[in-house]
Amino acid sequence: MTDLLSGSEPASDYDASSIQVLEDMEHVRLRPGMYIGGKDDRALHHMVAEIIDNSMDEAVAGHATWIEVELHENGHVSVRDNGRGIPTGPHPKDPTKSALEIIFCTLNAGGKFSGDSYETSGGLHGVGSSVVNALSDHLRVEVARNKELYAMEFSRGLPQGKLERIGAAPNRRGTAVTFHPDPDIFGALQLKPARLFKMARSKAYLFSGVEIRWKTEIDDGETPKEAKFHFPGGLADYLKEAMGGATTYAETPFAGSVSFEKFKVPGKVEWAINWTPARDGFIQSYCNTVPTPEGGTHEAGFWAAILKGIKAYGELVNNRKATTITREDLMTGAGALVSCFIRDPEFVGQTKDRLATVEAQRMVENSVRDHFDNWLAADTKSAGAILDFLVLRAEERLRRRQEKETSRKTATQKLRLPGKLTDCSSKSREGTELFIVEGDSAGGSAKMARDRKTQALLPLRGKILNVLGAASAKLGSNAEISDLSQALGVSLGAKFNVDDLRYDKVIIMTDADVDGAHIAALLMTFFFTQMRPMIDAGHLYLACPPLYRLTQGSRRAYCLDEAERDMWLEKGLGGSGKIDVSRFKGLGEMDAKDLKDTTMNPATRKLIRVTIDEDEPGQTGDLVERLMGKKPELRFEYIQENARFVVELDV
Repeated sequence: MTDLLSGSEPASDYDASSIQVLEDMEHVRLRPGMYIGGKDDRALHHMVAEIIDNSMDEAVAGHATWIEVELHENGHVSVRDNGRGIPTGPHPKDPTKSALEIIFCTLNAGGKFSGDSYETSGGLHGVGSSVVNALSDHLRVEVARNKELYAMEFSRGLPQGKLERIGAAPNRRGTAVTFHPDPDIFGALQLKPARLFKMARSKAYLFSGVEIRWKTEIDDGETPKEAKFHFPGGLADYLKEAMGGATTYAETPFAGSVSFEKFKVPGKVEWAINWTPARDGFIQSYCNTVPTPEGGTHEAGFWAAILKGIKAYGELVNNRKATTITREDLMTGAGALVSCFIRDPEFVGQTKDRLATVEAQRMVENSVRDHFDNWLAADTKSAGAILDFLVLRAEERLRRRQEKETSRKTATQKLRLPGKLTDCSSKSREGTELFIVEGDSAGGSAKMARDRKTQALLPLRGKILNVLGAASAKLGSNAEISDLSQALGVSLGAKFNVDDLRYDKVIIMTDADVDGAHIAALLMTFFFTQMRPMIDAGHLYLACPPLYRLTQGSRRAYCLDEAERDMWLEKGLGGSGKIDVSRFKGLGEMDAKDLKDTTMNPATRKLIRVTIDEDEPGQTGDLVERLMGKKPELRFEYIQENARFVVELDV
């Protein structure tokens, strides 16, 4: 084996770029949430998605025809493709390092910036490979390029030697990455065969031109040891499986794909949608094969096209009630998949949960609209059934709104108790928010800080009942739970109906300390066990009150934690004089202006939406049982498994 860069700068000589590599990798390890969303199970599997996305970029660009994903018995995972292979020559800006080393050891380094190598890409644009490397205790890259095989190994982001030429590889091409997530970061979490199997299969649906090969050495009793995925029908095949044989209003879904070269940002959109009375609606969207669970501009464009199309068809057949249909009605009972491929996409957040490319909305809307009009005109039987269903949903929604306007007054009268519900004045649910706050002192500040039209308050006195395992009779007699369910206008458990919910957002607003976190956990447990559909529909949120306020002259900054405080202390606020630091011991200590600016004003606040992992729904229930259930030994076991990963304690 030969050192490709021998004779260059000795390994012991450090220059500025070498120090930057260490800083990059250490920063990723210190703040993994900034790059992959945290250190939980979702983030762990997101690492595999990043490497698969790099191979998918090669396939979408037309350079690879297959991708292999293999989970090994020792917890390592390998992703291989038959693409062009990562460049292995010396990097022009630093000839002492290979391009491969730069890619895996430096943030914001890759082949996806100029647009010359990839028309579209799904990787983290120069971040994905280096982040996975930084968060792995072992990573090995093999590249077959120009009939030669090269290899390089890393640990926790640092090279364990130079790039080496292994030998001739006349019948092989492409890149193979094998890595093991670092237990110092992820603890006892393990990659799950079932989750990776589902991930691999979904990628094959999203790009019909690639074959995905799956292998696993771990037997979980349900996941196949080997499989091959290739779906020529693309999203139409995906939707058929997702619907699971449910009765639909159209015999065949509205599905298709369009390339939009005429727009400022060239690309392609593919879609599939159908409506069913048998299940709740869902939409899954993707950009460059990467899931966008929070939607974005491509989703907005898609729904705009469908809404305008169905209203136009209603006008064509003289159904005047079609004008009352809204996007909310469309999404009820609809199974929809939308996938777009665009160059240089813009996302909200590093993990790409929401597409922000403005041009994508117009491109998708214009591309889908014409096809939808033609599809409705060509299949009048399906079009009529869908229109009748949507009109029925619109009428039901309007009826419920009228009932809700009446019931709001009744509910307010029931809760005319000192220190209890302070309702908002809006007569409809749309845009309204209920803040659940701890204690009357916090409620006092919140009353002055709120928007009276849309924001309501419900103070709780102390910690509510831990509902996990509590008898139903005890739930019904608990005053706090009774007040909460009355304020929301809903019943508990099996009788809960999300359409009865009186507020659009339910926001848990507790102090940023241990007691506040415990109250929030009790409330989330309550909603998870008694009002689960409310979480699924995206109505439950956590407020993010600041822990510190920094003042320098007339300038002011709020910090969520110590790290943000230290950053501003080092950076300065741009004012003159000493920076005064105030620590909020609770919401009750914040004046109305502080609370409004940081926690309640939709224009300046930060909210965390409470979600349940769609890929592992059972795991959430297991975790709730371990942490909040009646068995202390399960809590103790969890603490033993995870205590060594706690960096700071607020005691």
